[in-house]
Amino acid sequence: MAADKGLDALGYIRREGSLGRVPTAFRPVVAAARDRVLDVFGGRLHSAYLYGSVPRGSARVGRSDLDLLLVLREEPTEADRADARTLDEALDKEFTQIDGAGTLLTGRAQVLSDLERHDLGWFVACLCTPLLGEDLAEELPRYRPDTLLARETNGELALLLPRWRERIAAVTGDAWAAGADGADGSQEAALRPLVRYMSRHLVRTGFTLVMPRCNGWTSDLTEMAEVFAAYYPERDHPRRAAQLRQAAVLSREPVGDRVVLRSYVDDLGPWLAEEYARVHGVKTPCP
Repeated sequence: MAADKGLDALGYIRREGSLGRVPTAFRPVVAAARDRVLDVFGGRLHSAYLYGSVPRGSARVGRSDLDLLLVLREEPTEADRADARTLDEALDKEFTQIDGAGTLLTGRAQVLSDLERHDLGWFVACLCTPLLGEDLAEELPRYRPDTLLARETNGELALLLPRWRERIAAVTGDAWAAGADGADGSQEAALRPLVRYMSRHLVRTGFTLVMPRCNGWTSDLTEMAEVFAAYYPERDHPRRAAQLRQAAVLSREPVGDRVVLRSYVDDLGPWLAEEYARVHGVKTPCP
């Protein structure tokens, strides 16, 4: 973690990323995405943001994905989501620099709502880089790495785990229900994105579990795992630090292995969810 722990002089989380940090190889992708977002969404669009490794300057050619957040003036419709999927598919097909594109859609009112103030609002204000339109960070508060932020950003893991099991079972079918090991070749490609997504989520959850104690922020998953390990050492919590470190590796180099996913939803995930609820409580439920 950086010497300043990702905080400004007053102890608030410093916004990460900028268009100036976008690696040269990814600039044509970003330029195309900006133009096509305007073409597709036009007047419906309030603002657009980049997030992830591309605006942080750490993206790897052929390995990193392009992450976009689009804020619409009204709540997104199914037609909007279909347009976003088409946009993602076109960018992924055209640009070999990226390993997929992913566009999140939301509405302006949701970003600024009280319910999302310390989740989606924080995400926009601290982790997103403005690409188009008016920056909603100007209408949001500043954020400290405290228990409130920890609870509202990652305090819903217990609710996510059943959905994760359903997603895995949709790919593996009877093999998952029977507890079989490994995955055949036809499943590996479908399982890899799940391993990457769930690995990232669990590492971030482990980090935000200890975030108020370390009083800092980083988006580097390797650093996140190491910070977690400092507060949950092996001598007191056997296997947990090693599991987070391995998840950080798999977040960058995912394997299509249902054994990994089973360990996430049957072991590491339930433990993290229980420990999170004990330390920070549970995220405020959505209506």
